[in-house]
Amino acid sequence: MADHELEWKPGIPRWVQVYDDLKGKIESGELAPGDQVPSVLRLQQLYGIATATGQKVHRALRKDGFIRTEPGMGSFVTELGVRSTPPSSS
Repeated sequence: MADHELEWKPGIPRWVQVYDDLKGKIESGELAPGDQVPSVLRLQQLYGIATATGQKVHRALRKDGFIRTEPGMGSFVTELGVRSTPPSSS
């Protein structure tokens, strides 16, 4: 069972919903620059998603400049200035 329950919206891919949830936490400051974001394994536990789904979320957050990944260390929230304004994720 997942530790974090999202109300899954039909017709929207789960990776988009998790991406939007994490992006919202970053934009609100709940996850601040320099904070470590949950690993793919932790996303599986938190949201009850598959490994591939968690990997897709991480890739999208990296691509859009919200996180950076340091090999062997984890993924961290970036400073505001390095973020792009992504197109609508739906």
